[in-house]
Amino acid sequence: MSGAESAMSSAAAGASSAVAGATGDSQVLTNAGEGKVTVGIKFDQPGLGLKNPDGSFSGFDVEVAKYVAGKLGVPEGGITFVESKSAEREGLIDRGEVDYIVATYSITDARKEKVNFAGPYFVAAQDLLVKSDNTDITGPEAMAGKILCSVTGSTSAQKVKDNYAADVALQEYGTYTECVEALRSGAVDAVTTDNVILAGYAAQYPGELKLVGKGFSTENYGIGLKKGDTAGTESINAAIAAMIADGSWKQALEDTVGPSGFTIPAPPTPSS
Repeated sequence: MSGAESAMSSAAAGASSAVAGATGDSQVLTNAGEGKVTVGIKFDQPGLGLKNPDGSFSGFDVEVAKYVAGKLGVPEGGITFVESKSAEREGLIDRGEVDYIVATYSITDARKEKVNFAGPYFVAAQDLLVKSDNTDITGPEAMAGKILCSVTGSTSAQKVKDNYAADVALQEYGTYTECVEALRSGAVDAVTTDNVILAGYAAQYPGELKLVGKGFSTENYGIGLKKGDTAGTESINAAIAAMIADGSWKQALEDTVGPSGFTIPAPPTPSS
């Protein structure tokens, strides 16, 4: 057993004892003790966090959220999912409207000033999504003269322009779904954001879209919760470690974004 595996096993073994510890001011552990949690997820990201037409929820983030809740003693029926748009995440946590957020939430120093993070539970990289029959675009440096789409306010497309292809034409839409529709119709040549987000769209349109597969950044996805909630953070870290150790983490990725052909990466090591 490697050192990383040993550490994960130890953390997994300590999950129940961590949860059983004093809840103190921990909103998530207090609510979990009553058999219920409210979790923020994305509603519009296929493969990650998606609200389906029948009202159910699916995606890797959803599976992570459910697994964590289970380790905190909350059955699936005790989970209330609420939409957590990117710009609203810190506010939802600060106001106590959610117990934790699992929504492609990158851990940054600026965000850590406002919320606690458990994790990372996934390490993503920026990539490009193109049509399956595209052979011209092999990476960000091949975007010269092409039309690249990303969402308004995102730095992803600008990063390509600044660092790889100065003469790329940038096209912005309000959502990645709109970008993907523009790609499918031929209005743009590629879409850029984190690889696992793009993989979800590729899985939604099998055989039609593909990832270029040349990651060019690092994004550590964490689970956000109330600032200062050390006990809750430790308990969620233990749950993430258990999910990785027992194979549920890999299985969840294979079931949700695996159909896109996305290469399942090595799991991260969550830390408090």
